[in-house]
Amino acid sequence: MTADRNGHNGNGRGADAYIIDGVRTPMGRYGGGLSHIHPVDLGAHVLKGLFGRSGVDPAEVDDVIWGCVGQIGSQSFNLGRNCWLAAGLPDHVPAVTIDRQCGSSQQAAHFAAQAIMSSTMDIVVAGGTEVMSIVKLNSQGDVGPQLEMGYPFEAEGWMEHYGDEVIHQFRGGNLIAERWGITGEEMNAWALRSHQCAHRAWEEGRFDPEVLPVGDVSRDEGIRPDTSMERMAALRPFSDFGPLTAAMSSQITDGAAALLLASERAVNRLGLRPLARIHTMAVTGSDPVLILAGPIPATQKALGRAGLGVDDIDLFECNEAFASVVLAWRSEVGVPEGKINVNGGAIALGHPLGASGARIMTTLVHEMQRSESRYGLQTMCEGGGLSNATVLERV
Repeated sequence: MTADRNGHNGNGRGADAYIIDGVRTPMGRYGGGLSHIHPVDLGAHVLKGLFGRSGVDPAEVDDVIWGCVGQIGSQSFNLGRNCWLAAGLPDHVPAVTIDRQCGSSQQAAHFAAQAIMSSTMDIVVAGGTEVMSIVKLNSQGDVGPQLEMGYPFEAEGWMEHYGDEVIHQFRGGNLIAERWGITGEEMNAWALRSHQCAHRAWEEGRFDPEVLPVGDVSRDEGIRPDTSMERMAALRPFSDFGPLTAAMSSQITDGAAALLLASERAVNRLGLRPLARIHTMAVTGSDPVLILAGPIPATQKALGRAGLGVDDIDLFECNEAFASVVLAWRSEVGVPEGKINVNGGAIALGHPLGASGARIMTTLVHEMQRSESRYGLQTMCEGGGLSNATVLERV
């Protein structure tokens, strides 16, 4: 539908926001081929690649919204701005770095779309970077007590409401397995499926349109096509919280991804060819102790807001923080297995925290094009009991 001069399309929403392109690095395993690359340089790499492919003049960009969880050390001082400048892109373009935990770059895409739908911006970049080999998992929280700056969960108000409950993603993943009665065998089976789907995706060239090689690293490094149920069953739990093992969990990973979003005005003015439009967005909160069950209400909220049912969605992406998260979500929402993470998920590909939302959206939008799917839905569990959900419509 054509927007009027104020950017409104007459359907009760604001102006539409379109995804023009999405790119990502290969996902590098911990200590692997990307581990020596400065996070700023890795983010700059996808930004340069994004504009090299799209043909859009980066001077046209109204804002850059970047996701990162470990905003400390080399990932501090507004990582998104530093990535943009390190890419040699115009310095008049602003940037901001946000933290909605694991959903940071999915939220970046939401904020970008909302700016466009409000008609206040026309071209916005959303993305994220996380080099977990350099900025270790939980570094930004762990350094507090070391430097006598305190710990996030010791405030009086927090203790009043949640006492001394242990707040940890490992505990949350195990609590979900316990609450939904998910067995170790079921979780290992899902993990095996993730590796098999990701391996098949590479063999069939499904990832070719979205991945920008970084030096000698041209493929995702965490995929284990030769793993087996027997090998996974032999692993011991990695924490005292419950039965989850490394096999059932997302991999600690290095990576970056970026998306280019534009208004219909910009699409028409610049002669762009969108891949999809942002159909519906939702974000929810849930139990911060359980932490990771948010994709259930977020998906339900997004579907209700979109006026769609599970049967209307062709492809689902639910981030595989742990196999228990996806299996509990699938059980509650009623999604057929064949529609979920068809090219593998974070168990095989990895989970570079603040980059994962943009990585998943990039994978989803390109798979929607390949399979000629009409609707895709993406959701992620996030620290604090948060979750984003996004419905995309192929155009």
